[in-house]
Amino acid sequence: MAKKIVIPSFTDALATLAGHQFDVSAAKDGSGAGVKAFQVRKYGCAAEIAAAPDGSTMVLARPGWLLGGQITRLIDKGYQKFLKSPKMEIPATADHLRAIHEFGEELKEAAGATSLYNESLGTTSDRYVYDRVKGRK
Repeated sequence: MAKKIVIPSFTDALATLAGHQFDVSAAKDGSGAGVKAFQVRKYGCAAEIAAAPDGSTMVLARPGWLLGGQITRLIDKGYQKFLKSPKMEIPATADHLRAIHEFGEELKEAAGATSLYNESLGTTSDRYVYDRVKGRK
């Protein structure tokens, strides 16, 4: 018999995150566009979440490393991954990638989100920029 999947409500997800040593606070910049958003932090990483219309949890800002108080985006340039914020870009280390991956997996588990096979293998980038394809049609 198939196992029934229970998706926790947003308030249950917040309680689970707080119970697993995540720092949960109201989001500062209001990126929720009229939705009360929360920023969750752990391992030097952060993401923004909010309640979906159906009561589940939706991710507004994907997990990323906190750099200068802002959540960075992970960019893959083929030879190196970089952490990019609106103000700066730094090379990502193995420790950064490990922390982002672990943070993202724990966040998905608490929110009841689907965990995809390729994402479970390692950190996936937000953007891929390869020099070898510049100028190609």
